[in-house]
Formats: sequence, C-alpha cells, structure tokens
Amino acid sequence: MTADDGGTSRAVRDTGEDNSGARGADAAAGRSDREASHKDAPHRGVEGEAADEGGDPIALRLEALILGAERRYTPFQAARAAGVSMDLASRFWRAMGFADIGQAKALTEADVLALRRLAGLVEAGLLSEPMAVQVARSTGQTTARLADWQIDSFLEGLTEPQEPGMTRTEITYPLVELLLPELEEFLIYVWRRQLAAATGRVVQAQDDAEMVDRRLAVGFADLVGFTRLTRRLEEEELGELVEAFETTAADLVAAHGGRLIKTLGDEVLYAADDAGTAAEIGLRLIETLTHDETMPELRVGIALGTVTTRMGDVFGTTVNLASRLTSIAPKDAVLVDGAFAEELARNGDAPKSEAEAAASASPEEVEKYRFALQPMWQRPVRGLGVVEPWLLTRRGN
Repeated sequence: MTADDGGTSRAVRDTGEDNSGARGADAAAGRSDREASHKDAPHRGVEGEAADEGGDPIALRLEALILGAERRYTPFQAARAAGVSMDLASRFWRAMGFADIGQAKALTEADVLALRRLAGLVEAGLLSEPMAVQVARSTGQTTARLADWQIDSFLEGLTEPQEPGMTRTEITYPLVELLLPELEEFLIYVWRRQLAAATGRVVQAQDDAEMVDRRLAVGFADLVGFTRLTRRLEEEELGELVEAFETTAADLVAAHGGRLIKTLGDEVLYAADDAGTAAEIGLRLIETLTHDETMPELRVGIALGTVTTRMGDVFGTTVNLASRLTSIAPKDAVLVDGAFAEELARNGDAPKSEAEAAASASPEEVEKYRFALQPMWQRPVRGLGVVEPWLLTRRGN
C-alpha cells in the first residue's frame, strides 16, 4: 500500500493501518520482532516511535479501542483471507488514503471484511471495479476530513482545561470510550439522511442524463482581502474567523434549501436546484456577514447552467463562470450571469427590466417581485469570452 490522501498521521488516527500501530501492539504483547517490522514499514507514526522507547500504554490502548479488533494480518494475508488479489486490495487501500505499511502485521478482521464486501459488490455486478475504487476514495476522503476535525477540534476542546496531574491522553481515553459508540451511530444516521436526500434528487431527474450532467444554479461566496488577513491575524484568530465563516455559510445554505458543495477557507461553493433559492442564499450571506463586525466584506457570483457532478463536487463551464463572476463582483454584492437573470424573470422572481415592469404593470404587481436585476457593463472574462453580468439585489434596496 502507498500513501494517498491521508499520509501516515491520518492513517494512524483514522484507521490505525500504519506500522506504528503494529509496532505498538507488538510492544504491548512483548514480541521480539520489532526490527523485522521496522524493515517492512518505512512510514512510522508517533505511536510507533513511542513503542521503541517503551511506548505510551494509554496511546496504544486508544488505538486498540478505536480499531476494536486485534491486529493479526499483513496486507498479503488480509487480501488472501478476503479472497482478492493483492493488486486489487492495494488499489482499494490506496483509494481510501491509507499509508504504506509494507508487510507489517497491522490489519484486522474489519479490514478483511471491508475488502470482501467491496470485492463482493464487483463480483455481483452491482459495481464495476473502477466504481468500487471510486466509492473507496470518496468515503476515505470524506471520513478523513471528519476524523481530522474531530481530533483537532472536538477532542481538544473537551480535554481543556486538563485535570491537575493528568495528561491529555489520560483524559482522552475515557472520553473516546464514551463518545465512540454515540458518534458512530450519529454518523450512520446523518449518512442515511443525506443518502435519502441525494437519492430523491436523482429520482426526480427528468432523464438519465440529468443524473450526471444536471442544470443547477452554482454560487461562490468569497471573503475580500483574505490574503492580507492571513498576514495580520494570529493563527488562532484566523482559524476562528474561517470557522465562523464556514459555519455561517453552511447554516444559511442548508436553511434555505441549497447544498454546500465545499469550503476552501475564505471561499464556499454551493448549489441549488433553482435560481430563486440560489439568489436568496447569496443575498442572505451578504446581509448576514455585513452585520458582523468581525468579518471582512463578501462578494458572491452565481451562474446557471449544466454541471457535471462527481464524488459530491461539481465541475464545468457553469462553475468556472460563477467563480469568475465572484472575482469581479463589487464588495458586499452579488453578480449573476445572463442565464440566471433570465431564469429569475421567467419564474416571476424578478423583472428583466425595471423600466418595462413599471410601465406595463400596476404597483401591486411590481411589488410581488422578490429581487431586482441591474445590467452591468459587458466585459471579457478569462477563458469564457465576453459576459454581461447582472447585479442582483432585493426589491426596495
């Protein structure tokens, strides 16, 4: 197995599939084959180094608690027990982001069962081999980030302040012991809920093509001057600002019917099935952060069109256009593309022309519109030609 996304430290925290855990287990059992294990595993974690020096028994117990099974297989033995080739097993493990452990005896019955399940889905024809690898990769990437967050933030907060005379690790063990089953159940619950929502969206697609290439409104929200902030703020302050921004954005996107695709520190990407929802989210983000004195200005760009969805992410010209609109948007403003503006007008959420709306409708009819659109100067956008952005505001603003 070779390191993919996670690296050694992530493998230690997420799965224990690192030679450090095997070395720690050997030390705890009093085995004498450390030198051979060291020779097999070039990547070594903190726990493995601790084992060389006598080891931290609590840290080793933490690994055993999280893994929940005895380490007994080398990668070759695990592949053989699962009935799959070593090549396929290595592809699955790499996709999940687990580090290279050579032929250390570091794997458990759970690893064998996971291999057997993935291979079984391929053998049954439910998944192709590339799709099974993609499932492993998407699951590994998502849970790796979740595990990192829980260790770096969640447990750190719970173990502060430390009890007099106790180390952080000594406090962490009983907390993990209590929280592990509850967090596991909660993870399964949230996953099932998200799976149900995603399945519903696919079922409602008008044809098979929409299951992969869909027409969506895509929005970027970007903090202005973030690079300057990184030079001015302390690391802790910067971390708190990013966390507050991501939390606020995630809550607003979810509350108003959108889907948060990803966060990039100073930027969030979201999508919505209709233009009205995307517009509401964009304006809400601006309005909310404008009233927060701790936050810098925000700018939002939204585009409507066909996007390709892969592993929870979105790609294509529409996404690129939304990103470009964000980069040219004024501070605390929302820019949208022509297709988005036309969709708002078609759905009755905004008039295409304020002058025409006022001339052809009664005041009551004009007031029914939720949003207002103002055409901006056409301009060339790198890689996309000339575009005509529209400034999106609320009626009455």
